[in-house]
Amino acid sequence: MVEDADFADCVELQPEMKRLKLRKNIWDSDTFEFDDVLTDFASQKRVYEVVAKPVVESVLDGYNGTVMAYGQTGTGKTYTLGRLGKDASDRGIMLRAMEDILVEVSPENDLVSVSYLQLYMETIQDLLNPSNDNISIVEDPKNGDVSVPGATLVEIRDHKSFVELLQLGEAHRYAANTKLNTESSRSHAILMVHIKRSVKGRNSSLSNENGSINLTGKTLKPPIVRKSKLVIVDLAGSERIDKSGSEGHTLEEAKSINLSLSALGKCINALAENSAHVPVRDSKLTRLLRDSFGGTARTSLIITIGPSPRHRGETFSTIMFGQRAMKVENMLKIKEEFDYKSLSRKLDIQLDKLIAEHERQQKVFEDEIARIASEAQKRVTEVEQNYADALELEKLKYQKEYMDSVKKLEEQWAIKQEKHRHQKFKVSPSDNGIDQGSNAEVSFILSQSPMPSVSGEVAEIKKKLQHETLLRKAAEAETDRLKTESTRWKKAEAAANAELVRLRKMMEDQACQKAKLEDELSLLQNQLLQLSSDADETRKNLDRDLDGQVPSFLDSLSPQVKHEQLRDTGDGERASMAKLFEQVGLHKILSLLEAEDADVRIHAVKVVANLAAEESNQERIVEAGGLTSLLTILKSSNDETIHRVAAGAIANLAMNELNQELIMSQGGISLLSLTATRAEDPQTLRMIAGAIANLCGNDKLQAKLRAEGGIKALLGMVRCRHPDVLAQVARGIANFAKCESRASSQVTKNVKSLLIEDGALPWIVLNANNEASPIRRHVELALCHLAQHEVNAKEMISGGALWELVRISRDCSREDIRTLALKTLKSSSSFVAELKRLRIDLG
Repeated sequence: MVEDADFADCVELQPEMKRLKLRKNIWDSDTFEFDDVLTDFASQKRVYEVVAKPVVESVLDGYNGTVMAYGQTGTGKTYTLGRLGKDASDRGIMLRAMEDILVEVSPENDLVSVSYLQLYMETIQDLLNPSNDNISIVEDPKNGDVSVPGATLVEIRDHKSFVELLQLGEAHRYAANTKLNTESSRSHAILMVHIKRSVKGRNSSLSNENGSINLTGKTLKPPIVRKSKLVIVDLAGSERIDKSGSEGHTLEEAKSINLSLSALGKCINALAENSAHVPVRDSKLTRLLRDSFGGTARTSLIITIGPSPRHRGETFSTIMFGQRAMKVENMLKIKEEFDYKSLSRKLDIQLDKLIAEHERQQKVFEDEIARIASEAQKRVTEVEQNYADALELEKLKYQKEYMDSVKKLEEQWAIKQEKHRHQKFKVSPSDNGIDQGSNAEVSFILSQSPMPSVSGEVAEIKKKLQHETLLRKAAEAETDRLKTESTRWKKAEAAANAELVRLRKMMEDQACQKAKLEDELSLLQNQLLQLSSDADETRKNLDRDLDGQVPSFLDSLSPQVKHEQLRDTGDGERASMAKLFEQVGLHKILSLLEAEDADVRIHAVKVVANLAAEESNQERIVEAGGLTSLLTILKSSNDETIHRVAAGAIANLAMNELNQELIMSQGGISLLSLTATRAEDPQTLRMIAGAIANLCGNDKLQAKLRAEGGIKALLGMVRCRHPDVLAQVARGIANFAKCESRASSQVTKNVKSLLIEDGALPWIVLNANNEASPIRRHVELALCHLAQHEVNAKEMISGGALWELVRISRDCSREDIRTLALKTLKSSSSFVAELKRLRIDLG
């Protein structure tokens, strides 16, 4: 500062114009323009927001990113990138970037890990583990990704641990005292932040691949993860030996630094000039930064310079490095993939649950069969025992009664015999004076006298025998009844055995079904792997075909827009979708629109939307009820992604005239209008506006479309102010005005335009000269078509449309629109009269 006191600064900054001047002398200077110019008064926060924050946001969205500082020794590279700072306002880009990353990621689902390296004397060393001092660089032969697998990788959970990690790394970094800097970095420091995020409920490049697996009615979707990497590079400063005073080992360090920076400069020159050969292998530094320049990462380069005229040569060299780097083009590429390990774990858990449930049901079946068999056997045994006991009791009872009856009859017979014998010997012939000749007669009379009593006994015995016969018959009937009941129980036992056989057969069928499900699961996993492989191959071919066709890595386009442009040209992914469509079937895909799982519905509607983009699939989708399903899910769902994708699918279907009538008949325009009032996302509004714009081009539907709020919905969406949304609104208005113009030329009517009645004219006039060419072109056409109907002329004159028509007739870039505007102005008597009054000559 003392030596430069008598000289003016050689650098003049003009930050408001984003340029600087480098003075050659008092009278002459060179001017250079950059994306931004920051003065020495710019705060660390300002530097971070301009240089690094857009890159960090891209990394959080799934893209690789690089922030790099290049410049002369002592110009503030390490201060800008790696300053820890006790005061929060002094912190550098590394700390601020990690703060933003930790705020956005989810500790439960996402992973953030860090490695910290230094490139010293063409050797890669681990700043977190100094003993690891010779790390090799590995390049993936498939996609060319560069990695350092030998580096220490530390998982970061909070900001405090990251600060401690940086402090540890800085303590091991090589530095030296030179004439240009008291603590000059003698190595290139490289901080690598690896981020792995789960994608849920967001747009994804794998959305048109059906990765779900259906297992027993429940859908398991493989999680989608995005892997990105943020690389922050603090390059060692370039220096001239005579100015830095390096000598000895410090001199060798300076030579190594200058060689690696020279190799980096050669690569930048080759890329800027579109050279066929880029010498990335000349240095390990260029190999590590291969993805940052001319690769797929979003890169921000900050060049640091000093104002001292003594170092004008170094300052000029640094500025030219930045100028050449601005010409390098990177092609941003998102890296996301299915998390098959997580899916496999879910499938294993689901399979274990199914096996456990099957075993439980089998155990229940076996227990029930055993219970039924045991109960049946017990009842049969009980009936047989009851039958045997009853039969034995009856037998004993009848035997006892029979023996008692026989004994009683024998006793009675003995008594009767005794009485008869006594009476026979008691009477003699002499006692009564009867002679011997009459003895026989007397004896006969005596012997016959007891016979009436014996006959009564015999009758009584017969009666008892009849009673015994009846009892015997009753016992035989009871025996028959018991036999019948025994037969019935045997039949019940046979039925139980048949049920047992049926249950066993059911168990065998379930075992077969289980084996079939396992086979289907294996087949689906193989199909998923094949589809993923096909998609990767398609993306690689697409990357090779589109090499060099995207804007510079320093441009301001959003990563999402670029990704959509790449996806729209992906013929390979459409082939994968067609393959999936043939294997799964349209009806199965449509049925997933009603799934309970929100993620499944999102994936299903994305598949239908991608299918609807092909004209050959549209008729099949409508015939299968796809249009009705899309309208239903648009009405019932509150998910913004579903609204956006379903509206896009309806917009694709609305390109067909027959489908337009179906959409209107099913209340589609009312539903789209209602969705538009609730939506805030510009892409959702763009899809809805595109669908309504397609419907506006149908002459038959104009009255109904306007009655159901279609025009009001279009005009309501201009609140978004996004150019894509406004372009679709303008297209819809132009289509509607064209149909009105066509109708007015065919049938004479004195009815003012429905667009003017709904208040569209002020917006049309306001955007007639819009900077965006799609908006301007459609609005110009709408004005020309409105002006063709004489009844609209008065409103258009009072609303300022006449001036725009005159401008269009003179300055429009398209000759057909310019001719139409001129013809319209000359054919309208009201316009001609007003132009004469204003003394405007159309020529």
